[in-house]
Amino acid sequence: MFYHFGHESFKVIEPAPGFLVRAISGKNVMLCDVTLQPHSESPLHSHPSEEMAIIIEGEFDMKMGNESQLLKQGDVFLAPPGVIHGGVTHEHRTVMISVFSPPRKDYA
Repeated sequence: MFYHFGHESFKVIEPAPGFLVRAISGKNVMLCDVTLQPHSESPLHSHPSEEMAIIIEGEFDMKMGNESQLLKQGDVFLAPPGVIHGGVTHEHRTVMISVFSPPRKDYA
């Protein structure tokens, strides 16, 4: 069976000011289009889902566990379940595509 989802199918969530998530979920996986405005933050958090994301535009100064790294366009990160992570943007907005498995219940 073929599934197609238009933009109107995405659930829009704003976890923090300047941090916009558009999420769509299947049974076992969730896809999120994430936009962080300049000088905004994804507060440190963890979740029971594994997360993998690719930076589409901009840069993201990310902290995961006790490590920090500046992620740039084309970089990919993997956040294992239960690991604390988050980050900030600087002078430009950041766009990333995140995939969660299993889907996050707080974004569903």
